[in-house]
Amino acid sequence: MSGYAKEPATPTEISTRDLPPSDRWSTTPVVPAPVCRLENFLGAERAARLLKYAISRQPDFRAGTVLDPLSGQVSRKGRSSLVLPVTSSVLSRHLADCLPLVQEVLGHRAALTRTSTVLTAHGEGGHYGMHTDASRVRDVGTALSAVYYLHRRPRGFDGGQLRLYDTLLAGGAAQPAESFRTVEPEHDTIVFFPASAFHEVVPSTCPSGQFADHRFTLTTWISGVESQTAVHGPPFGILPWMARAAEHTRPLTDIGHDHDHDGAGPIALPAADPATRLALPAPRTTPRSR
Repeated sequence: MSGYAKEPATPTEISTRDLPPSDRWSTTPVVPAPVCRLENFLGAERAARLLKYAISRQPDFRAGTVLDPLSGQVSRKGRSSLVLPVTSSVLSRHLADCLPLVQEVLGHRAALTRTSTVLTAHGEGGHYGMHTDASRVRDVGTALSAVYYLHRRPRGFDGGQLRLYDTLLAGGAAQPAESFRTVEPEHDTIVFFPASAFHEVVPSTCPSGQFADHRFTLTTWISGVESQTAVHGPPFGILPWMARAAEHTRPLTDIGHDHDHDGAGPIALPAADPATRLALPAPRTTPRSR
């Protein structure tokens, strides 16, 4: 770099020959996927005990399923994982205390009153193709999804990252973009995102083949009891666009019962405890030196 002049450069006009003017404005907005990730969600002791519990329940896991968006038929197409429906009052209270902060980060204002949860395990070849969580909730426009990660350390698996696809706006509609955010499955971390987001779990490998070395999650869907009008901020919100796109992935026929295709059923979400609820810290200001 020593051959370049050290004096400040003078601005140079780019001529219209090099950058021709155009009467058409055809740019396509691509909006990043909204996401909020929290570390040390349950703490080392509780995370270790929960992992031990997950491993001990190996005989009770069943193959995970999907719903065909046209027929509503249950299948395993595009998915290879094990699931176990669970409930936990401790998890529900912890989620309730985190949600005020999470909703503020995501620009999400809808009332959330219940959760459904499954314990999942991904081993050799485990994956879940691109989908939304519209089949899990009544109102995908106001629901959130949360994925809490558990695994042995050091990891006994590779892969298994979560991909959250950005949203492309074109022709008055939304669709998943080719770009995405990648979330690493780090132990005792949780990630929140709109249930309407297109996402996938990339294939994992588990060289030992042992169940204890799988990639475990507590996957939770957080929603209201009935459909409601979503209130989003700031003034332009990507969430309504995402919801309209996700509705096309919902089965045309209503499955007609509270439990989803993996057997997860809703439980009430308690109110946040004012003494323990999380909140964004006030920004620290440092006086500028003169």
